Amino acid sequence: MASGQLTAPAFSARLVPSFEGLRPSAAKFASVGPFKAGSLAQRSFRGLVVRAATVVAPKYTSLKPLGDRVLIKIKTAEEKTQGGILLPTTAQTKPQGGEVVAVGEGRTIGKSQIEISVKTGSQVVYSKYAGTELEFSGSNHLILKEDDILGILETDDVKDLKPLNERILIKVAEAEVKTAGGLLLTEASKEKPSIGTAIAVGPGPLDDEGNRKPLSVSAGNTVMYSKYAGNDFKGSDGSDYIVLRASDVMAVLS
Repeated sequence: MASGQLTAPAFSARLVPSFEGLRPSAAKFASVGPFKAGSLAQRSFRGLVVRAATVVAPKYTSLKPLGDRVLIKIKTAEEKTQGGILLPTTAQTKPQGGEVVAVGEGRTIGKSQIEISVKTGSQVVYSKYAGTELEFSGSNHLILKEDDILGILETDDVKDLKPLNERILIKVAEAEVKTAGGLLLTEASKEKPSIGTAIAVGPGPLDDEGNRKPLSVSAGNTVMYSKYAGNDFKGSDGSDYIVLRASDVMAVLS
């Protein structure tokens, strides 16, 4: 070795600790449903083999969620902008929606058996970071609790979302662009608004007897909500929307 030169040490992926998403882990599931396992995709990152999710081995050809859990096939992220420009992977927004492909038997509340409120084939939107990602049958899936599903969305525009349970869809009020003294605010200094208009509301939570309890907020109400609550979305009209629980609404304004 020449004087003054350093050689990078050899690096082996085998030395990397096992974390979810870096190494596959097999799991056993009850056999039901017409799902057929296919090839499992891998992607490479700086010389390491990285899997997108926990991998279900090809020998398991069916997966049945239990209780109030739902299996969703994740919608693929768009690779182009509306103008047709290709986006690099780092710029693509992680999808938060997909198709329901299997549901559990529901849950028991009191003496009532409550079925899952979404059906197989429904297009749904779910909370960020909810559930467990799986590579199953050659596609990315997510298994999560029904309560982590925000609503049903059959179009590509969030304003058409039908909230579930105690969720509310709110169109966010535009932020003020001037201070009280008339000074213009930059985008970075604008205060995030916490006021908006309820566009759609869910049927309400279930009480101890399994009956729906109507929400105190109605579509059309102007509401004030907790500043950092919920899941944010951008509508096709350029407006900001948020989906949150009714418990995060602090007041109705009139």
